[in-house]
Order: sequence, then C-alpha cells, then structure tokens
Amino acid sequence: TNQNILQIISSEFILSNDFALMNSTAEEGEAGIVESITLKNFMCHTLLGPFTFGSNVNFVVGNNGSGKSAVLTALIVALGGTAQATNRGASLKGFVKEGESSAEVSVTLRNTGRDAYKLEDYGQAVIIDLKLTRDGMRTFKLKSKSGQIMSTKKEDLMSILDNFNIQVNNPVSILTQEMSKHFLHSKSEGDKYKFFMKATQLEQMKLDFISIKTNKQPDPFLHGRKTYLEKEDNYKSLSSLDDMQAKLEELQKQMAWCLPDVCVCVCVCVRVCVCVCVCVCVCARAQNKVTEGERKYKQIHDQLNGLTERVQELQPQSTQLKAVAQRQDSLLKAGEVSTEPHLLRLGSPNWDPCFSDLVRLFQICDACLSVKHSSIQNEQSGLQKSIDANSRNLLTLKASSSNRLRRFGEHMPGLLKAIQDAHRAGQLKERPRGPLGYCISLKDPQMALAVEVCLKGQLQAFACDNHKDENVLQGLMARVFPSGQRPGIITSRFLDRVHDTSRRGVDHPTYPSVLQSLEVEDPVVANCLIDQRGIERILLIKNAAEARAVMAKPPRNCTQAFSVEGDQIFENRSWSAEQSRPNFLFGDVEEEIRHLQREMENQTAQVGCYQQRKQKVEEDIGKNEDLLKKAHVEQKKTQVKRTSLCVTRPSMWHLVLLSQSLNVTCHMVGQASVTKATEICPERLEVRRTARNLDNEINLVKTKITTQQAQQGNREEIVKQYKEAYEKYKDTAQQMKCLKSFIRTLNQIITDRLKAYNSLRSMLSARCKYYFDSLLFQRGYTGSMTFNHNDETLFISVQPGEGDKAELSDMRSLSGGERSFSTVCFVLSLWAITEAPFRCLDEFDVYMDMVNRRISMDMMLKIADSQRYRQFVFLTPQSMSSLPESKFIRILRMKDPERGSQDQAGPWGRSL
Repeated sequence: TNQNILQIISSEFILSNDFALMNSTAEEGEAGIVESITLKNFMCHTLLGPFTFGSNVNFVVGNNGSGKSAVLTALIVALGGTAQATNRGASLKGFVKEGESSAEVSVTLRNTGRDAYKLEDYGQAVIIDLKLTRDGMRTFKLKSKSGQIMSTKKEDLMSILDNFNIQVNNPVSILTQEMSKHFLHSKSEGDKYKFFMKATQLEQMKLDFISIKTNKQPDPFLHGRKTYLEKEDNYKSLSSLDDMQAKLEELQKQMAWCLPDVCVCVCVCVRVCVCVCVCVCVCARAQNKVTEGERKYKQIHDQLNGLTERVQELQPQSTQLKAVAQRQDSLLKAGEVSTEPHLLRLGSPNWDPCFSDLVRLFQICDACLSVKHSSIQNEQSGLQKSIDANSRNLLTLKASSSNRLRRFGEHMPGLLKAIQDAHRAGQLKERPRGPLGYCISLKDPQMALAVEVCLKGQLQAFACDNHKDENVLQGLMARVFPSGQRPGIITSRFLDRVHDTSRRGVDHPTYPSVLQSLEVEDPVVANCLIDQRGIERILLIKNAAEARAVMAKPPRNCTQAFSVEGDQIFENRSWSAEQSRPNFLFGDVEEEIRHLQREMENQTAQVGCYQQRKQKVEEDIGKNEDLLKKAHVEQKKTQVKRTSLCVTRPSMWHLVLLSQSLNVTCHMVGQASVTKATEICPERLEVRRTARNLDNEINLVKTKITTQQAQQGNREEIVKQYKEAYEKYKDTAQQMKCLKSFIRTLNQIITDRLKAYNSLRSMLSARCKYYFDSLLFQRGYTGSMTFNHNDETLFISVQPGEGDKAELSDMRSLSGGERSFSTVCFVLSLWAITEAPFRCLDEFDVYMDMVNRRISMDMMLKIADSQRYRQFVFLTPQSMSSLPESKFIRILRMKDPERGSQDQAGPWGRSL
C-alpha cells in the first residue's frame, strides 16, 4: 500500500540520505557556525554570556524572561538584520537597556575549512562586535581571532555573510517565535507561498529578474546618430553658403561694370536734353521770323487792295513777293512740325531722373569704396595679429636658443624643477616624464611638421605612473601655472621595456612609421605615445600624392599617414594641416629665428602696402564726396536754368555753357566708375541687367548669407564639430555593433536562466512536497501541498489519523499541537532544499503535546545527526532532560530572571 511505501522511504531513505544533502564526512561544522555570543545592556539584560555553542546541536532552555529570545534577537542584529526582522521592536534604539546609553553584542563565527574567509588575515575565527546607541546608531567592528580590528564597514560584514551563505532574513535559517506564530495563524495561502519563496531564495531571484527588465535602457545610439546627422547637415550647408558667396562676388563684378554703362546712358540723356533745348531755341527764332513774315504779308495784302490799278505795273514785284510768302509759309510749317516734339520732351518729367541717376551713381561708388575700405582694414588687423603672434614666438625662440625646454612654454623649466624637488622629497613614487615632445628627437628633421601635427597636444603632456603621482603633479602645475592652459596628464603604469609592436605595427619597405622615425631613449615615453596615439600604425610619407596613393589601399595595420606638409591622409579622405611650420620639434633655432624675422619683415611691408591702399581709398572716397556735392550743386543750378529756359526761352549761349559743364561732370564720373570697376574685376563684362535690378539681388544674397551664418556659426567650428561627430559616430557604431551582439547573448542567457528558474522552482516545489508528505507519515498523518505558481499560493492540507480513512482538511482546523507539528514538518522540508551553516528555531514546540513534541524532537535530532557539518540552535522553555547523551548535543540553561532588580544572567551548559 501507499502507507507501507511511505513508511519504508521515510525510515530508510528520508532520514538517512535525503537530509544529508552535502554528503559531508566532517564530524564538526566548519566556516560560518556560531561559536559564542555575548550581550551587554541589551534589551532588559545587563549581561548575558558569553555563550559557547557546540558545532552540531544546541538547546537554549529557560523560563520566560530568562533571555532566550534576546540571544536570538542579538544574533540577528549583530549579523546586520533590521529591527523589523526581529519582530521585537520598531527601531534599533529600542534594544538599548533602559537607563543605559548604549548596548553591545559580540558574536564569534568559526572560520575554518575550504570556505574560510581571508584565513590569512582573520585566522580561524571572525569576531563581530556591535554597538547600539540610544540615538539608534549602529557601528560594527570586524576583528580577527587575535582581536585585531580588520574593518568597520558594513559592506565587509555583508561580504563575510555572503561567503558563509548566512541569510539573516531567511526564516529557514532563523525562525523567530513571532514569525512562527504568524505562520501558524495565517489564513492566507499567499503568505505560505511567500514563506516558501523567501526560504528557498527564489523570491530574490525573481526580484533580480524584475530589476534586470526594469533597468533595460533604450538604445543610446539613436541620440548619437541624431547629433551626427545634425552636424552633417550643417557641414553640407556650408557648400550652399560657398555658392552664395560666389554668386555675390559675380553680382558685385557685374555691378562694377554696370555703373560705367549707366554713366554713359546718363551723359547721352543729358546731351539729348541739351540738343532739345537748342532745337527749341532755333524753333523760337524761326517762329519769330514767321510772325514777322505774316505781318509783312498782311501789310502787302492791304496794299494790294489799294493798288489794284497798279497790278500790271507791279506784276513782277507781286510775283516775287508771292514766292517769298510761299517760302515763309513752308518754313513756318516745317518749324511747327520740328518744334512740337522738342516742346513735349522739354515739358516731360524725364529731366529729374537723369540727375537722380547721377546722384545714385555717386552713392553706389561711395558704397563700393566703403566696402573695399572695410576689407582692407580687416586684412590689416589680421596681419597685425599675426605679427604680434610671431613676435611672441620670436621671443620664445630666442629664449629657447639657450634652453630647448622653453619651446614648450615659459613656465616649463620651473615645472620640471618643481617635479625634481618633489621626487627628491619622496612625494612622487615615480618621476613623471615630460613634456613628451622634449623627450623625443627626430631621425629626419624634414618630418618635424608631420610628427608635430600627428602628436598635437601630447607633445606638451606629462606621463604619470599612478593616480597619486597625478594628484601631486596637478598641485605642482597649479602652483607653477597661475593661469592659462596647463599641460595634459596621462596616467599609465610605467614599464622598463618598450611594447612589442611587431604584430600590430605597420611595416612598410619604403616608408617608416612615426615610431620608427623617432629616437626615444625612455621606454615610458615610447609606451605612452604607442598607447595614446598608436604611432606604430601611422606612416610618414614626404610626398602627399604618394601618401594618397599608398592610403588608397592601406598596408596591413596602417590606420593613417602624414605628409611632410602635415596633411593627414586616411583611406577615403584627407585633412590639410592648420599650421605651416613646427612649433616644438624644429632643429635649428637660429634658422627658425631668421625665418620668423623674414616673415615679420614681409608682414610689416604688407602692412605698409595696406596702409597706402587704405589711404588711397580714403582719398577716393573724399573725391567722390566732393564730386557728389558738386553734382548736387550742378543739379540745383541746372534746375534753376531749366526753369528759366522753360519760362524765358534762354539764349543759346547759356545752353552751350550748360552742355559743356555736364559733359565734364559725366566724363569725370565715367572715368571714376571705370577705374573702380577695373579694380574689382580687371576683365570687362558685358552686363545686360539694370543697376537697380543687380543692387536688389545683391542685397537679397547678402541677407541670406548673414542669416545662414548667424544660424550656423563659425565655419571652422562647424568643420571641427563635423569631424569630431563623424569620428565619434564611427567609433560608437562599432561599439554598438559589439554591444548588440553582447546584449543578444545576455538576453539569451536571461532566457535560459528564466527557464532554469522555472525548472528549479518546480523541482524545489516537488521536493518540498515530497519531504513534507514523508515527515507527516512519521506521525501517522497524511497531507498534501498544492503549489499554484501563477496565483502565487500554497495550499497545505493535513489530516491526523489513518491516511486511507481520514479526509484531508486545512491546517486551521487542527489543534495547536498538531498545527505546530505540521509547521515543524514544513520547516524541516524547507531545510532539506536550502543551504545555511546554522539553523535557529525559537520555541519550535509551542502548542505541542508531549507526543508531537517527542516525535518532532526525534526527527530533528536524526536530521542533525545526519548533518554534523551543520549547526542547530533550538530555543525552548522545556527542560530537555529526556535528551539522549551525546557529545554532539549541548544544552545551555538560562538562569531565572531576578524580579525587582536588574537582571544579570550567566548561562552554564552541559554536553549530553
């Protein structure tokens, strides 16, 4: 039958093998068991202890108030547990005895065997001293067996507990009386399930999985890609800005050659107007002659009426007069026809725009001269800044002619002296090396600019062996460099040999690498440049065209190359150097000084030329302003003359004078506009657009350029940001590629662990259920455990009596003793599937009758006997006088409390 099978399993297998999970042959417990504990001013006890525990079974017996639970509470608190975990108070300050300022607890843990914690430091025991103050402060002292304080950090205590697998908050390791009562009286299947999960540490595993899912971060590469695309758009927009600049220059050239044409047109218009005026005068004279002829004709006609009789006599004269009259009439009609359009044009408003165009012409010329003046002034200012910078460099070079170190800064000698003094004083473990450029020399001086552009700021940097030396060097720099930029510091362990770069370095038969072109005596300096810049993978190729041809298909291990001009060449791109000469690595100081002096002389001469050009432009501006004033004066004079001509028909003499004056003015303006146009664009252009149209488009393009420059910022800064963003994006993309592969591996690992977690949970549930049924069978009970992992519930049914005849019922229907026995069976089942160096039960036999107490005691002693490598501590008010004699069982009897006075107990124990 099933009962017989269970009886055989429980008697021969369960108590003999299943509970001996470790299958250890040790007779005594090893690392992590409690050897002793002492309490002082803890709770209501002045002094308890020292208690000396056995390595296997320990019974702490005594009446209520004797201090049994205080010992267990002190053990929990000393091992880092909270006040809530003890179920004895809300805060730690409540454990200090009334009237005392502090409480002390000392716990000694065994530290032997293969799981010992830092055996060479702590020895065979770890002593944990705890001090609680009235303010609720808790301090730890971790001591070795000899009493030497090893640490005062709680983190180290947690490391010790993890090493010993001591789980203070695990109810299977330490089951307090309150927790046992709560479990006995709990009506919730969810509480039982939580008890099971917490005891088997499955709850912690579940929380870890939840934390992993919660802490998953979104892809950070999206932000980096967005930043790179923004920088790329800004960089590409520079090309449109260049196009607009080119268009503006072309429009300005067209405008320059459009102005002379305007001048010619204005002069032509003026000449036409003058001609019209002359024609008007001629017509006026002809009109006077016609009027005079009509008068004479009428007079003669009147005379004809009176002299009819004389017709025959005067016939020849009459014929002659008629011919004259006909000629006068024809002349009159011709004068009227030719005079009418001139009169219309004289009265039209086209006279004023001619002078307005002249004035606008002067204004445009003046604006062009102002732009040129500003350009010359800016160029002169930039040249002056370059002269100032060269002057400072010249002073530095002259100073460095006697001291090469001054090339790297005027404060550098003082810094090196401070480093030497600090090293002699023992403040530095290793003397820092630097500046790195001072510690190297070139085999080929022609490649100085290429090497300097390659190493950049690392030439002025220093190398430190450790972070302590780095902090000391930072302090020295702060003292020597009161302000301004300080040299960089590279911290890396110093080695006495140069790195082996034979496998990862580039080896070209024709061109050397940067490492091969340097003479470096100090291996620390060489290793620093190899680590920071990868100089073993960079080629030096004098000819830029050859460098691009080589980098079109880079040699093995080659990342980039530098030409003698300092150009940086990659596989698919290249960058020009921002400097034309080396600042630190040049060889001949005198030659460099002479070069700077020649350059400064040339720049000074250029400043003189700019000054002359500026003065000439200012003179031209003054002349144009004078011409403009004269034009205004002439305009007013011409207006007066025009009014006078329209009213009084001025004489031809005044018109001739006006024409001559206008011709001179137009000639001067035309010559000035041609001169300025030649300066702007030497080659004459054929312009078909009007000046007003060109001027409007120039203003529109200038507005667009200004707006785009304001939005984008400095051109050099945009190019620099794009390069940095591109390099960062490329590196990040490569990193993300590796990280995504790693994340996929992690996700697979998490998936596998979740499967393992579910399998482990099912296995532990089955084992716990199996052990529980077997233990109940020892008492003649039957029972079942039903796990619902989806709802997180555990339903336990127990039925005393015959298993085949009785009907299972909830534990709440059992008596107190039966319920306590069932609880013990459940706890023992959890013991079988969990690990810990010691197990503590407080009043495990509460509510049990004598029969259940005896059976429970027998089961626990059999389990303890099969697990002598593990320590058991049982707290009970029973005397335990019926226990069998054994060297593995120790009974610690607590003295009865002394009522009415301060309690002070000293336990004594005996081994049975």
